Amino acid sequence: MTTRAKLTVYSALATALAALCMMPLLTNRGWLTHAALVIAVIAGVGAGLRRSPLYRWTVPVGQLLALLLLMLLGFAGAGGVLPGPATMRVLDQVLASGLDDIQQYAIPAPPTPGLRLILVSAIGLIAVAVDAVAVTYRRSALAGLPLLALYSVGNGLAGEHGSWVWFAAAAAGYLLLLFAEGQDRVSRWGRVFHGGARGSVESARVSPGGRQVGVLALAVALLLPVVLPHWSSGLLHSGSGGSNGKGAGGSLATSLDPLVSLEAAITKPSDAELLNYTLDSPLADQIYLRTGSLDQFDGTNWKLGSTTVSDLPATLPTPEGLRNAQVPRIEGDFTVTDRLEGSWLPMPYPAAAVQLPNRGDWRLDPLTRTVLPANDKAMRNLRYHVSALDLRPTAAELRLAATAPQDVRDRYTALPTDLPPVVAEKARTVTAGAQNDYDRATALVNWFTGPDFKYDTTVSGGTGSNAIAVFLRDRRGFCVHYASTMAAMARTLKIPARVAVGFTPGDNKGGDVYSVTGRMYHAWPELYFANYGWLRFEPTPSRGVPARYTEPASTPTSAPTQQATAAPQPTAAAPAPTAASDCTAKQRQLGECGAQDRAVARAAEDSWLLSGQVLGTLAAVLALIALLLVPMLWRAAVRRRRLGGGGRRGPGGGRPAELTDAQVLAAWDELVDSAWDLGIPPDESRTPRSAARRIAEEARLDEDSAAATGRLALATERVLYAPPGQPSPEPLAADVRTVRRGLRATAGRAGRTRALLLPPSSAQLWWRISDAVRAARTAAGTAVGRTVGTVSAPVRRLLTRRERSTPES
Repeated sequence: MTTRAKLTVYSALATALAALCMMPLLTNRGWLTHAALVIAVIAGVGAGLRRSPLYRWTVPVGQLLALLLLMLLGFAGAGGVLPGPATMRVLDQVLASGLDDIQQYAIPAPPTPGLRLILVSAIGLIAVAVDAVAVTYRRSALAGLPLLALYSVGNGLAGEHGSWVWFAAAAAGYLLLLFAEGQDRVSRWGRVFHGGARGSVESARVSPGGRQVGVLALAVALLLPVVLPHWSSGLLHSGSGGSNGKGAGGSLATSLDPLVSLEAAITKPSDAELLNYTLDSPLADQIYLRTGSLDQFDGTNWKLGSTTVSDLPATLPTPEGLRNAQVPRIEGDFTVTDRLEGSWLPMPYPAAAVQLPNRGDWRLDPLTRTVLPANDKAMRNLRYHVSALDLRPTAAELRLAATAPQDVRDRYTALPTDLPPVVAEKARTVTAGAQNDYDRATALVNWFTGPDFKYDTTVSGGTGSNAIAVFLRDRRGFCVHYASTMAAMARTLKIPARVAVGFTPGDNKGGDVYSVTGRMYHAWPELYFANYGWLRFEPTPSRGVPARYTEPASTPTSAPTQQATAAPQPTAAAPAPTAASDCTAKQRQLGECGAQDRAVARAAEDSWLLSGQVLGTLAAVLALIALLLVPMLWRAAVRRRRLGGGGRRGPGGGRPAELTDAQVLAAWDELVDSAWDLGIPPDESRTPRSAARRIAEEARLDEDSAAATGRLALATERVLYAPPGQPSPEPLAADVRTVRRGLRATAGRAGRTRALLLPPSSAQLWWRISDAVRAARTAAGTAVGRTVGTVSAPVRRLLTRRERSTPES
C-alpha cells in the first residue's frame, strides 16, 4: 500500500473514531452505519480523484458533491440516478425538521430523519475536511482541528452521557494519522541527524507548525468547556430551562418524539414488558394509558405546542373543559421496568393526582396534562400511584353538548395553510347529514374502521400534510396515520382536536394485574366537548378498544347534561367494530379478528443502507462514474508509467542517468498519444522525424515545444536506426511535458476537456482488451482441443486395432 493510500485509510479511520463521540446523542445507533458508508465513499472518491490529472482543489469539491448525492439518496428518497429539484426541496424540508427537532428534544433524542441528516452530513463534512487537509494537502497535524471540533461538539452535547473513551478513540485516530505522515516524511527525506559535542545523535524534533497546532489544541480543550454552557439534557438547552432545572417558567424539552418513537415501536413490535399496573375498576381492560397529547399541527408534524412547564403539584389542576370533577375515581399502582426509558409518564386520562418517589424529577405541562421527566434517570424502575377520574358520558349527552368556547376553537382547530383540499372535502363528504359534533366524530370513526381501510405497518411513517393526503388516497397505514388524519379532518369541521399518544390496555396477568409490552404502543385522536373536556376516539381498525360512548344510541336526551356523568357499571364488553360477534376487545387490540387478522408485518429497516432501491441506485451511480472515469484514469496511469524514469538525475545528483531504449520509445509513444488526444491522430507511415514535423506544423507549436519535439524524434531514430550501445542522455520526460504544454496551449478549452475526460488514445485500451479476449479464446480452444485429443486418443487407438484385426469379408 502506498503512503498516500495509507493516509487515506487513516484519515477515514480517524474521522470514524472521532464520530463515536456522537453515539450518546440519539437513542438509536443505526445512523452510525450511515456515517460509516459516507466516510468510506468520501475516502474512495478522494483517492480516485487524486489519481486523476486534476487540480488538487477539485478533490474536496468532488467529495462535497458525492456527500450531497449520498444525502439526497439517503434522506430525500431520490429514486433516480440524477436527483432533481424536487429531491432538493425534500432534503431542505428534512433539514428544517431536524433543526426544529434540535429545539424540541433532549439527550438522547429520537433518531428522527432530520437529526440523522444533521449528524451524518456533519460527520461527512468533517471527513471531507480531514481528508483534504491530511491527504490532499499533506498537513496531517492541521487535521486535528476538525477532529477536535467534532469531538468537542459531540462530547459537549452529550453532557453526562459522554465518556473519556470517546476522547481516547478520537486521539488514537489522530495519532495514527500523524504516524502515517511521519513515515511518509521519513521515506521521502530520510532521517535527520543533528550533530553535537557528543557526536551525531538522532533526534526527532517537532516542527514549528506542529508546536503551534499542539498549543492551539490544548488551549481550545481547556477553554471550550468554560465558554460552552452546560448541556445537561437538551440539544440546545436544558430540560427545564434553568441551571437548577426548577421553577415554573422552565422551557420544555423532551427526549421523546412520540410519533417517531411510535413508528419505530409499531413497525418493530417487541414482547418485552415495559410496565405493569393494577386498577380498581371493572373496566381496566378498556382503559388506555395516555402519556401525552400533541396539540399543534404545523403541516409537517404534530407536536406539543407548550413552551413552558411547571413543577409537578401533588394534585393536578382540573382538566380543561370538565365542568364538574366530582366523579368517581380509579386508583392504580404502576411499576416501570428498565426497558421503558425516555418516555412521558403513562397514566389513565384524566389523572387527578399522582404520587411519585421524587417529585422534583418531574415537570407538568398544565395545558395537555403531560408529565415529563426532568432527566433521563427519572423513569428507570419507577413505582408510582395514580388517581384518575372515571368519566363515562353517554352518546346522548355528547350529542347535546354545547359549542366549545371560542378560545378553545381558535387554538385547537388551527390548520396550516398548505393543507391539501382533499382533507376538508373528504371530511365534509363523510360527515354529510350529521347534525352535531358527536355524530360527525362517530361518522369519521365508522368510516376509518370500515372495509375501505386496512391496517398496514409496512407503510412509511409521517404525519404531515402530504402524508395525510397519501393516506387518504391509499387508505393503508397504522395508528399514527389514522390518529393524525382524523384529528386534521375534525379540525376542518371546526371540532377541537389533538393527537394523544400512549398505550392500549395491557394484557391481564391474573387478578387485577395488567402487563404492557412493546406491542401496545398506540396513538389516537382526542376531541373536545364542552362540559366534558377531552375524550378519546378510536379510528384505527383492528387495534385498540372503542370508547363506550361511541356505541349506537337510541334517541338524544332532551337537554344537555350539566356535569360529567358517572355511568353505571357495564355488564358487557364494548361492541367490536368488526362483524365477528365473538371477537373480544383484546383480540381486536391484537388484530386477531377474522379477515382483519393482520399480524405485524416485517419490520421496516431502520437504516436506509439496507434499502434495495437505494443500494441499487447508489451502485448504478458509482458504476456509471467509474465507467466514465476509466479512459481518463487509464491514460493518466500509462503516462506516469512511460515518463516515470525519464529525466531522473543520477545517484550522485549530477548528470542524468542513461536512458534505456524502452524508455526512449515509451517517451515517443507518449508524445504521439498526447498529440492524438489533442486532435492530431497518428500516422504509422511516417518516420519519427516526419511525424514530429507534422505535429509541430499542425499544432502551431512555439519554438521551445517544436525543439523538444525534434529532440524526441532524434532520440527515437537513434534507438531505431543507430548501432546498438549508443547512450541517450537527454531528459526526455521534460521534453514530453514541454510538448504537451504546447499542444494544450493551442488546442482550446474544448479540446483540452476532451483530451482529459475522453482521450482518443484510450481506444488502445479497447484494442488491448480485444486482443486479450481473442488470445484467451484461442488459448481456450487450443486447450479444449488438446483435452479432447488426449481423452479420445485411447478410443481412436482401440478402434484402429479393431479395424486391423477384423478379417476382410
